[in-house]
Amino acid sequence: MFNVLTKMILVGKPQFMSQITKKVVLVINCLQGGGAERSVLTLGQGFYELGYEVHILRFKPLVEYDLNPNLNYHMIRFKPYKLILNSELRYQLFAAKVDKYILGEIGKPNIILSNLYASDRIMTHSKLPNLMYVIRNTVSNKFELTNNTNTNKKVKELRRIYESRPCICVSRGVEADLQANLGSCITSNTIYNAFDKELIQQLANESIESQYDKITPRQYILHVGSFKTEKAHDVLLKAYAKSTMAYPLVLLGKGKMLEQTKKLAQDLGISQKVLFLGFNKNPYPYMKHARGFVLSSRSEGFVRVIPEALALNVPVVSTNCKSGPSEMLPTNSLVPVDDVDALAKKMTLLMAKPESFLFDFDEQFLPKNIAQKYIDYLTSS
Repeated sequence: MFNVLTKMILVGKPQFMSQITKKVVLVINCLQGGGAERSVLTLGQGFYELGYEVHILRFKPLVEYDLNPNLNYHMIRFKPYKLILNSELRYQLFAAKVDKYILGEIGKPNIILSNLYASDRIMTHSKLPNLMYVIRNTVSNKFELTNNTNTNKKVKELRRIYESRPCICVSRGVEADLQANLGSCITSNTIYNAFDKELIQQLANESIESQYDKITPRQYILHVGSFKTEKAHDVLLKAYAKSTMAYPLVLLGKGKMLEQTKKLAQDLGISQKVLFLGFNKNPYPYMKHARGFVLSSRSEGFVRVIPEALALNVPVVSTNCKSGPSEMLPTNSLVPVDDVDALAKKMTLLMAKPESFLFDFDEQFLPKNIAQKYIDYLTSS
């Protein structure tokens, strides 16, 4: 990993550094191994390349990623504040502490970006200017919004949080869902996630020799994702069982539905063809050597794995979630959500003619280009 960090330092030097350093603070609950956490670190690199001093502020100690040395890291533990029974008072007092810490230890930020609901419900009480929320999931799926009393209560709470500051959505689908469920009181815009193509390609060169006894380059289909309902591993396995199964299916990830998914593979009689290789904080070598990549999700915010696969010249097929995939892939690569037969046919084609699903990486996703969009939006609003 040392060569990757060295690359960040030497190649990722800011193109311009003003006499007065501009500062951005990216707030997130923790840095566990999720897509949102990876997105925050990548976006931070984009701001760094534009000459910003970048600070990552989290509220829990958990870290599952190698940390970019170009960025500055801070932690204020929220856990002690859970002893305050009144939740509203709890968040108000902690937000005041966060504001004091930022001004005292970091200085006045030019931009503050709050990421995910756990951070947003704290930062809604912040008194600092230039704060925006980054909405990374469709709220209808995230909070299971349906037409009932509990939903109405939740919608009121979400409106109270998100109407106070601009909301930056990571896909057009996420923004449409936000507006449809919370209404016109929300100020929103779409700015996609950032992807460091060069870093992804460099990380993909790391060795996975320990797993080569199980997989052969270009001779397997890959899926990367947590084992949970939204990722629809049940649909994936049922579709694979109906395909030609010409190549093994490799699954990377962890989650509460892992054992249930393994049992389904056994019940379908495909356990010898489906390889569960666990969670890996660097999935890119597996992605680079895959014959093709398949996404079976029922819902997504943006879907990081699609542009990551495209950055490595890996063919992709995907379910057409309400947000995400259709904004990056042509119709030829998409199938309806939860349609086992359609996905089976597409996986068969992916295994037989992967070149039919190969598309170029879009340069607009590069970190400095995405960071610039945040700057432009803030200065124009």
